[in-house]
Amino acid sequence: MKKEIVFILIIFILLAGYIISAGIKRKELTEDKPVTLINNEDLVNIVLYPLPEHLEFAGEKVNLNDPDLRERLDKEIIVNTHFHSSTIFLIKKSNRWLPQMEPILDRYEIPQDFLYLSLIESGLENAKSPSGAVGYWQLLPETARELGLEVNKEVDERYNPIKSTEAACKYLLKARQKFGNWTNAAASYNIGMRGLARRMERQQVDSYYDLLLNDETSRYVFRVLAIKMIFENPEKYGFEIPKEELYPIEKVKDVKVTESIKDLTTFAFSKGINYKILKRHNPWLRKNSLTIRKKGKEYLIQIPENHDAIAQTKIHFTDSIMIGVDRDTPEEWQP
Repeated sequence: MKKEIVFILIIFILLAGYIISAGIKRKELTEDKPVTLINNEDLVNIVLYPLPEHLEFAGEKVNLNDPDLRERLDKEIIVNTHFHSSTIFLIKKSNRWLPQMEPILDRYEIPQDFLYLSLIESGLENAKSPSGAVGYWQLLPETARELGLEVNKEVDERYNPIKSTEAACKYLLKARQKFGNWTNAAASYNIGMRGLARRMERQQVDSYYDLLLNDETSRYVFRVLAIKMIFENPEKYGFEIPKEELYPIEKVKDVKVTESIKDLTTFAFSKGINYKILKRHNPWLRKNSLTIRKKGKEYLIQIPENHDAIAQTKIHFTDSIMIGVDRDTPEEWQP
């Protein structure tokens, strides 16, 4: 019995020593950091936000008395208010792009709530989906061509934020005409017009809110609504971002191109920038060349107005330097 007591005391002493040592180490780690953690309760700050009594999308009322719709909205608010890194980045980047998209939606008479579709579609990144949809508005190649965009190996205007916004507006106008309201048009942007129409016919309803859909489309409009609520009142939802931290609109000038360019790297140097800067402002250029395929065809390439001209020096690597290194062809420089 005495041996058992001694054993328990030893374990207790060792455990106490470990706890004290861990506490000291934790204090040492946090002393040099801007945020100090006092106790475990401060590690997670969970805030639940009440749902509004009245909510609209593009001027169309959302029935929040329906428990299913209410829970779907609640889920997206919780997700987006606690997924801080993603939402903060969206707020910062949207300050650059949404003001440029707004006048395009106005010109096509599209409600401004549709700006938030681009945010949930791509996070304002030129991402590529497994299905092949790309750009801020995530357009498929065939759809993009039908909407007037050029898509080929050298030029892919789906990567042009302004032109792809215009294409998205054309799609939404057609969808609004087909389905009779903006909410259905928004849902069709995710599942396609034929996909939405087919499900409406099978389930014999004419409203997105009455359809049983796959998880992605079922969440789609509510993700837009949640982002809308946060963006219209960010401080209310815990996002107090100083104005100077928002990404500004970058001033650019257009360079008209009417003749083929064999090497865009050389072209970039001739404009006082490098290839990386050229591609930052013109991601729709998909190769290291640009071919004028039709007589009278022209392109506008954007160059930053305020930039530090870089030395126009081309570095040549000798064979001895390049031993053991694969050399990229111009085509391999591209995504």
